Amino acid sequence: MSSLLSIGGVALSFPPLAAGLRRPICGSANGVGAAQEAAIVRRAAEVADLSAGHSAPHPNSGCLIARGGDVVGQGFLYAQGTKCAELQAVEMAGGLARGATAYLNLEPDDCYGDHTPVSSLVQAGISRVVVGLRHPLKHLRGKAIKSLRSEGVPVDVLGEDLNGKVFEDKVTRRTIGSTKERNGLYYLNAEALKSCLVVNAPLLYRTACHVPFSILKYAMTLDGKIAASSGHASWVSSKLSRGRVFELRGRSDAIVVGGNTVRRDDPQLTARHGGGHVPVRIVMSQTLDLPEEAKLWNVFDAYTIVATQRGARKDVQKKLAKKGVEVVEFDILNPKDVMEYCYDRGCLSILWECGGALAAPAISSGVIHKVCAFVAPKIIGGLNAPSPVGELRMVQMSQALNLIDVSYEQIGPDMLISGFLQPIPDLSPVIPQADETSALDPTVSPYDTKIISFYKTWDLYGALSNFSPHPVRMPDEDGTYFTWSSVEHYYQAHKFVGVESPLARDFIEQIKLAKSPEEAARLGRKLQREHPELVRPDWESVKIELMYRALKCKFSMHPHLKSMLCSTAGSVLVEASPHDLFWGGGREGEGLNYLGRLLMQLRSEILKENSKLRANSS
Repeated sequence: MSSLLSIGGVALSFPPLAAGLRRPICGSANGVGAAQEAAIVRRAAEVADLSAGHSAPHPNSGCLIARGGDVVGQGFLYAQGTKCAELQAVEMAGGLARGATAYLNLEPDDCYGDHTPVSSLVQAGISRVVVGLRHPLKHLRGKAIKSLRSEGVPVDVLGEDLNGKVFEDKVTRRTIGSTKERNGLYYLNAEALKSCLVVNAPLLYRTACHVPFSILKYAMTLDGKIAASSGHASWVSSKLSRGRVFELRGRSDAIVVGGNTVRRDDPQLTARHGGGHVPVRIVMSQTLDLPEEAKLWNVFDAYTIVATQRGARKDVQKKLAKKGVEVVEFDILNPKDVMEYCYDRGCLSILWECGGALAAPAISSGVIHKVCAFVAPKIIGGLNAPSPVGELRMVQMSQALNLIDVSYEQIGPDMLISGFLQPIPDLSPVIPQADETSALDPTVSPYDTKIISFYKTWDLYGALSNFSPHPVRMPDEDGTYFTWSSVEHYYQAHKFVGVESPLARDFIEQIKLAKSPEEAARLGRKLQREHPELVRPDWESVKIELMYRALKCKFSMHPHLKSMLCSTAGSVLVEASPHDLFWGGGREGEGLNYLGRLLMQLRSEILKENSKLRANSS
């Protein structure tokens, strides 16, 4: 049998054995040795990363299905709301999935009752599952593993003690006893686990630190300068290095710069890949001493936020707002508070492209987790030429911050040096047993109003979002029923319904075919902005009713979602979007929260109907 991907014989290099490494997986019963198992898990982590730059950062999951060391199916989550990795891999493997082993870099999640990842593996006849990492989010941790085991599918979790203290290669049935052999398995296990940690580093940092994962990026000359004494900085690094920077931007929810960078460089800060994910641009400026015209004030293709001190230059704030720039005030502007704000917005990953004056306090406040330094083989000199990091108040070399897990990569003439300032959080040691997962408590005191916020689909109540992967079957204009991939697909497309124009009809088809709710939203907003004349004239008066119809359909088609919605009785539902002040609640509760209102209205109707049914039955 020919393989789609050959795993056997992979040459791996390993660092010295680290203390405290957990026990290795020691081979499966289907003819795959321990070394191959670790290599396949590593490959699953690599596959999980394939969506980077094409969609907004999200938990990265990949699935490989292997028989005897040959991979016969693979898949990865493209974006939240798209087909899960497990289903893709099963479909690719076809009949070869029966009796095979599935390898996952991350325990599958669900969007409140969407059991597709688990059911896909079970129904395909997968005989065993190897998971690289338990899900770090508390409400998902251990849930899928428990479900698989309850269906009779054995699940091994990388690094957990699966075979006691005696290791055995299940392929040769030979006990692995020598220190060298056992250390070799530890090395393999460590490398595989590291791959699983790295590919979801943003999710792990966000979960453990309650701030987004942040990378400080800069380009400097060989003598440590990011610009000449005059301030001129175009270009320090090569075109190839700048291409890599565009990739880093595409992997980020937002890019942060300071006012100095805007004044000096007038950057555009786009990913420039002609499609895919577009990060938000964030400018931190205490005084709002910013140019009246700048590329960042053009929000046609990318959104811009200016973070400033409360009360700073209200006239400038008004001018920026008129240009479509969002101004966010902080009592005291500092990197930590800005990152907590980004955390509240649901950001996973932030790229800092600031100068040294902002980089230093960002490092000092602990919000920078990784550094990517592009070093160009140039010398510029200059006593006053700026360096990438400002004053850290260190007076001895022994105080220097040491990077860990450092890597070196030559990119054209430049050298990219990257490493972590803080270890990637491994939350496994504090994971509770899957059986301890508590059920949702629907009881709410009428005297103590509870607010339930939702925003990202991986949140506990993420299924309330229009971006949840729950299809809705709704009639078109002519009464023909069509199954939309999500409520967001339906909503965005209906901006152009009824308009007598081939272009408008083409827009609807484009949105129908969008790969994810995220892409549908981006496409619908972009087309509305670029072609306002093609938006149906009654849109503002009908959009709430259209949304309500779609929500009713969603919760009627998916009974488990209806049950979840009813379980929130007595709670105020708020879509925690910090920037959508119509559908969301806003950052400080200033939003109209129409999505939350419609959900509460629908909940009330469902509860009344349930009450009538109970009364009639009695």
